[in-house]
Amino acid sequence: VRIPKHPLEIPPPSEKDWLKDDEEDFFLQDSDRERDALPQPFRMVNKLVTLVFENAMEIIERREMLREAEKLKVQPTKCFPTAEFQVTGRANCLAVSGKYIFVGLSGGLAAFTVFNWEEVCAWDAAKTEICAIRALDLENEHHILLAVDEMGLVCLFCFHKENFRLIKILNEVEDISKRSTCVDVVLSPGGDYAGFLLQGDTKAWLEIYRLPKDSWLKEMEKSSGAAAGLARWRRRSTAVSMVFLLQESPVSAIKADAKLSLPVLLLKVKPPKPVTGSSFKSPLDALKKVDDGIVLGLGYNHLIKDSQWEQQERIFCSTYPECLEAESERKNKEEIPRHATFHFLLPSQILQAQPEMKVQPDVPAGISVHWDGSHSLCFYLLNHPLKDKADSDPKPEVVWPCAAPIVCSAVSSCSRYLALACEDATITIWDTQLGYPLSVTAILEERLIRSIHFL
Repeated sequence: VRIPKHPLEIPPPSEKDWLKDDEEDFFLQDSDRERDALPQPFRMVNKLVTLVFENAMEIIERREMLREAEKLKVQPTKCFPTAEFQVTGRANCLAVSGKYIFVGLSGGLAAFTVFNWEEVCAWDAAKTEICAIRALDLENEHHILLAVDEMGLVCLFCFHKENFRLIKILNEVEDISKRSTCVDVVLSPGGDYAGFLLQGDTKAWLEIYRLPKDSWLKEMEKSSGAAAGLARWRRRSTAVSMVFLLQESPVSAIKADAKLSLPVLLLKVKPPKPVTGSSFKSPLDALKKVDDGIVLGLGYNHLIKDSQWEQQERIFCSTYPECLEAESERKNKEEIPRHATFHFLLPSQILQAQPEMKVQPDVPAGISVHWDGSHSLCFYLLNHPLKDKADSDPKPEVVWPCAAPIVCSAVSSCSRYLALACEDATITIWDTQLGYPLSVTAILEERLIRSIHFL
């Protein structure tokens, strides 16, 4: 028999027998589920639902913080329309000149006043849809309008005494197959010049016109005086005689058939031709072209035969097929430029007119043109003598080359500063008076500049 030396007592609990904190909390929180626990699928669902609620609360808190931050910002002023006016048809475009608003409609033109928003005049003789309008206030309530219709025709109007007067359709031709479409219209700030970008089936070009605005002002005043005399004569006449005389009056015929001076074509600028090598297909063609009597024979014995050229071409094609594929892709991408951006520029050191021509400081002296995909900015003079005809392919007076193709450009209101943005995201500010760049700013390469403006 084994007799213990010490009296019997309860042994102290070991650490492995202690209750864990989570188990103790579990029993204290839910004593009814002391032995029943959720099986595994339900525990996973419980965790997912809890996670969804936590994420939802985080989103709600974040939105509340953004809402509070938005309240602290300065709110922009909301502008509401002060008036509205009804038009006949669909309004496509509008232009403001002086106290008139000109609206291009689906069936013609309409003029409204900015004071009472009432229609004062409409033009629907051609029944065409007007897609773009450019308007400029000359003086004495005379306005110039350039309207482009749905067919790409450019209509030149004069608006005076609340009356539209069609001067000319600039790109109208008798042969419809040779008709060109107007893509862009630009009026010079003073109304002295107008430029049109035209596109044909396979080519594009730029036409610059001089607008005889001084002659128009005089002719419109004479026409208005004739109309006023006719009105006074009508008031003095009786009703019966007035009906009879209106059919025979020469004054009314002058009013109906009076024509204004036509604009003068100054320039017709075409896209620059690509820089290529010789146009001769073979050395024999070159010899025939430069034959001045010192070449003996045709040179057949001194030239490489056609079979040798064909053999060399086969060897080259088999050796460098990858280079030929890349070259063919590049040629396919090379197309004739179809769009150009141009600006009217005031006189400067860059654009110096001829000595016999008078230069006015507020009248444009030239234009700057750059075509899509071109590295060069070309300057052309407008002050040509009247005896010279419009050159079909004039040469630029000044050319500014750029390291990358020009994407867009802008001219300041004073016409002194010119901004150029290129495909390499570089913006250059030029001083047209002195002819040198003022600043060059490089944007991130990932950025592509679409447009640029002076503020």
